[in-house]
Amino acid sequence: MKNLKMIKFNNLKKHQSQALRWTLLIAMALMPLFINAQPAAVKNASKAVFTLTTFKADGSLLASSHGVFVGKNGEAISQLKPFEGAASAVVIDNSGKKMNVVRILGANDIYDVVKFRVDGKTTPATLASRQEQAGAKVWIVGYAKGSAVPEENSVKNVETFNTSYPYYILSQSTPEANASCPLVNASGEVLALVQPSLTSSETHATSAQFANSLTVSGLSQNDPVLRRIGIIAALPQDYQQAQIALVMASQMLDEKSYDELIDDFIAQFPNYADGYQARAQREMLKGMFSEADKDIQTAISKATDKADAHFAYAKLIYDKEVGMKDQPYAAWSLDKVVEEAQKAYDLNHQPLYQHLIYQALFAQDKYQEAYDGFMSLTKSNFNNPELFYEAAVCKKQMQAPTDEIIALLDSAVANTDTLRFNEAAPFFMARANIENEAGRYRDAALDYARVEILMRGRMSADFYYTREQVEIKAKLYQQAIADINRAIALDSQEPMYYAEKSSLLLRLNKPEEAVDAARQCVDIAPDYDEGHLVLGMALIQNGNKSEGLQHLQRAKELGNAQADDLIQKYQ
Repeated sequence: MKNLKMIKFNNLKKHQSQALRWTLLIAMALMPLFINAQPAAVKNASKAVFTLTTFKADGSLLASSHGVFVGKNGEAISQLKPFEGAASAVVIDNSGKKMNVVRILGANDIYDVVKFRVDGKTTPATLASRQEQAGAKVWIVGYAKGSAVPEENSVKNVETFNTSYPYYILSQSTPEANASCPLVNASGEVLALVQPSLTSSETHATSAQFANSLTVSGLSQNDPVLRRIGIIAALPQDYQQAQIALVMASQMLDEKSYDELIDDFIAQFPNYADGYQARAQREMLKGMFSEADKDIQTAISKATDKADAHFAYAKLIYDKEVGMKDQPYAAWSLDKVVEEAQKAYDLNHQPLYQHLIYQALFAQDKYQEAYDGFMSLTKSNFNNPELFYEAAVCKKQMQAPTDEIIALLDSAVANTDTLRFNEAAPFFMARANIENEAGRYRDAALDYARVEILMRGRMSADFYYTREQVEIKAKLYQQAIADINRAIALDSQEPMYYAEKSSLLLRLNKPEEAVDAARQCVDIAPDYDEGHLVLGMALIQNGNKSEGLQHLQRAKELGNAQADDLIQKYQ
């Protein structure tokens, strides 16, 4: 009986052990489901995640990170830092497809985010329209080709920046490898981009809506943040801002990048003349006149504003006819400029179009017609001080009395906006030149001084030499010495300035200083005849006749016309 009870007990124990084993096996099988339990939508967000790799100009690796697509046409957001100093970048999406980063759409270095576009169609994530609160469950969706296992986390705290955008602080840390991966809610909507802290174990995340809101403007080409990136900033969506961007790009981008941006402009604004005009201008400068003509004809056929397109054509031809006279192109002429500008004016009575007509007439030496035209425009809403200046130049070409020319230049000065008075500098310069020619040397010196003030002292050595010449005629010798010294300071290798200084010092009866200046001249240019001439004169006046005559003889050998008479005088 005892044995029977023992057998029953052992059988019961055996069955209990088997039941426990099965329970454990089932629990173990189900364990991943409990551990990784998350809504299916969370895992689905991985389809929009990519890896990012940036490269230096020499092709070497710069940095790597992640990001998320936010549009169907290649729009994406990520960290900014990997792009700083980058010449190029690529992304690899969830399916393993590789795409090039082609344009920067916006950047913010304070929050370390960037928006850009790649050259391909993409699967975008859905961005969350509302923020999560402290305590909410969230998931970090890392990149994994083919499949991804989201990492569960929770919101520890939420801060706000830029008025309305959330900045999340998470309860648990995450590896730095997850930098710029998306933080999603239970619906699989992207809340933010992950930013593991460099100073603590906390993980932060910056609003994806903020990163997606980044844009470019007309002045973005000059943005110091974007200038640290070798990838071109995209054109703004607004036409007027894009116009500004195109002008800025012509001054700041290399030729290849500028050409690409012109193509972007044409693709983005096919019914505006600006892009075709910019490309035609590039082709014209390369001597590709037929290609330029074809582009501008395309602008005329496609542009909504036909007047503007005809004006662009006229301006293109004018620039070529005035600036590239030595390269004839039969289809273009100054008569063609007048014809196209007149077509523009017939379509839209803009004084700007007439102005180009009068400029073309001036270039054809039709000074009276040009003068009459410029003066007629001074009575229109195009009343620009430049018109009086151009009229003055016409008068000068017609050899009008000096007072008439100066009166027109006075009007140019008087009509300059006082808030932009530095723009009057060319008018003062022209007036100074006319005054100099007319023998009004002190007036000329005063106008040159005005030019220097308006230009904030950013003058060339030649300017100071010219003013020194006027000051000598006006007997303003101390000012003349100061100006020739300025000229030398700006161009210390120009021998003429030292010769001029030596000559001026002789006039002021300072032969020792004159010798020093002349020796510097000869040291810089041993074969400069004027240097030897003035050194010879300075030495003779300083009592060293023998050496002085040697330098006069050297000046004669170098072809100086005055040297022989001086040798005869002092021998």
